[in-house]
Amino acid sequence: MIRIFGFKTLLIISFSIFFGVSNATDAEKEKRWAEQVVDSIMVGNAEWLNAGNSKILSIYTENTTEKAIGAAIILHGSGAHPNWDQVVRPLRSQLPDHGWVTLSIQLPVLSNEAEYKDYIPLFKDVAPRIKAGIAFLKAKGIKNIVIVAHSLGSSMAAHYLADKPDPEIRAFVAVGVSGNMHKDDPVGYLTSLKTIKVPVLDIFGSHDLTPVLQSEKSKAAVARKAGNKNYTQVKIPGANHFFDNKDEVLVKRVRGWLAKNASGTEIKIK
Repeated sequence: MIRIFGFKTLLIISFSIFFGVSNATDAEKEKRWAEQVVDSIMVGNAEWLNAGNSKILSIYTENTTEKAIGAAIILHGSGAHPNWDQVVRPLRSQLPDHGWVTLSIQLPVLSNEAEYKDYIPLFKDVAPRIKAGIAFLKAKGIKNIVIVAHSLGSSMAAHYLADKPDPEIRAFVAVGVSGNMHKDDPVGYLTSLKTIKVPVLDIFGSHDLTPVLQSEKSKAAVARKAGNKNYTQVKIPGANHFFDNKDEVLVKRVRGWLAKNASGTEIKIK
C-alpha cells in the first residue's frame, strides 16, 4: 500500500514537472526576460531589487518635471515583464512626464500555457517584491506611493493590499481586471476588494476580455458593500484588454484620477 501511494505521488510530481505546473516562479524565464528587457530599455534604468531570497528586475524612471508628485509601482500581467509593450511601457514611461516617478517590477511568471489557477500558489510571492519596491522608493525620499497594475497583476496587487493593508500605498489603479475566476477563488479580485480601503480606479475597455466585462457590475457591488466610497469604474470606448491604440487615453485617465486621489506634495528626488 505504501509503495502504491509512493508511486502515485511520484507520478503526480512527474506530470506536474512535465506539464509545467509549479508552485514557484519560472526562474529561467525571469532570467531570459531580464536579459532581453535590460537591452531594450530606452527610457529609465534597470534596478535589481532584493526580494526575499532572490533579486528581481525592475525599471526605475524619474519624473521629467521639476519636482515629483509621488511614485507609481507598475505591475504587469501574466507571463509578461516590466517593459511589456502594451499598457506597462506606456504607463511607466509617460507618467514621469506628469510628475510621477515609476518603478516597474517583475512579478512571478510561469510558462505561456499556464492558466489562472496555476498562478494562485504564486500570489504569496508577490508581497516581497512590492515591499522591495516600496523600500527602494522610500530610500529616495518618496512617501506618496501608488500601485498601477494590469490584468493578473491587478489581482496580485489587490491580494497584497487586502492580505496585509499597507499604509505606504495611497491609491490603486487596476487596468483590465476581472472578478473571481471561480466560485471559491481564494485570491480573486472580488475576494480582495472586500477589505481594500484605499481609493481604487477600475479602468477597462468596452472591448475588453469577456471575464472583465462580465464582472463589471459585481466589482462595483462588492466595493459598494465594502464601504469604499472612493471606488471608481471607467470604461474606455473602443479599447481592448491591452489598450491597443488607446495608450494616450489610458495614461490621461490614470494621471487625472491620481491627481484627485493621490495628489501628494511635490518633492525633489534624492
